Amino acid sequence: MAPERFDHQTLALLAEADEIEMRTPRADGTASSRPIWIVVVDGVPYVRSYAGERGAWYQHARRDGRVEVGVDGETLAARAVPAAGEADEHVSAAYHDKYGRRSPGPTEAMVTPQVVATTLRLEPE
Repeated sequence: MAPERFDHQTLALLAEADEIEMRTPRADGTASSRPIWIVVVDGVPYVRSYAGERGAWYQHARRDGRVEVGVDGETLAARAVPAAGEADEHVSAAYHDKYGRRSPGPTEAMVTPQVVATTLRLEPE
């Protein structure tokens, strides 16, 4: 079964965004918000944890699956679905294309094996 997809307008918004606000629930019920990079590959938005599996937002997203994405003043309810191995090379290439010229150091970190292992696909909730 194919994953659910965001509509074209939402995908364009995500693809053009420099960063998104990844909002995840903390254990005490409050929301955590972290700016992160996002790429869209073949109509599917992907995110990775710069801190690898240690990233707090990543741990919350993996545990709960439900996240909110803040982008350009809008809030999107989404599911974060583990996607390592799904399109790793294409997602890494998209990170290079989108962020590589301006932030070569951080971009290289986003394509290391420990960070690639945290690739999540975002689907509409």
